[in-house]
Amino acid sequence: MNKVLRATLWLAVFLAVPIVPFLFLGETFEKQVEGWLVADDGEAPVSDGVRMLFVVGVLATDIFLPIPSSAVSTWAGGVLGIWQATLASWVGMTLGAMLGFTLARTFGARFVKRRAESSDVDQMAALTRRYGPLALVLTRALPILAEACVLLMGASGLSWKRFLLPVAASNLMIALVYAAFGRFSQQHDLLPAAAVLSGTVPLCLALLARRWLPSEEKEGGKKEGESGK
Repeated sequence: MNKVLRATLWLAVFLAVPIVPFLFLGETFEKQVEGWLVADDGEAPVSDGVRMLFVVGVLATDIFLPIPSSAVSTWAGGVLGIWQATLASWVGMTLGAMLGFTLARTFGARFVKRRAESSDVDQMAALTRRYGPLALVLTRALPILAEACVLLMGASGLSWKRFLLPVAASNLMIALVYAAFGRFSQQHDLLPAAAVLSGTVPLCLALLARRWLPSEEKEGGKKEGESGK
């Protein structure tokens, strides 16, 4: 199945789980859920620590499943608050990137081909040829392309020092922005809509970037044409 289609389906499932029941069952269902989540003493039976571990675990599996990390981080901001959500999202996204980088360094191009579309890898090769490790920063907020860039860098043998700093710094900024967005949306009773928006906009931007970014094949054709002149 096409990588974009898989990402879209996973995003739809993630967003449908909390939203669809409220659309069909209404306010009664919402009050019932609140009753499940709040104990008799007014405290939630699920601690913030458990929620943080959940966010970390979900985001760390991004290399295996097309998790909508932006939507997860936004949701985390709504239920945990800015700073706890930022920490959990940052740790989860960074662990996921480190795992993908490690596997690509270990198993090389064969692993990259199994986990990323060849066209995405081709575009990331052109981007990294032009910008080097800065390509990790440029693609970090874009689903699909961010993963392809991480895998390509791992397979190319980039050092951990040159990989980890730009990825960790970028993830921190991204986590903070989405967590703040989620918290703001929760305060204005807009968290479901915010999760939808934060999940769909980055995916759309990634699809646009796929059309706009150059590829090794295109650049090679240009060079051949220029040399022919």
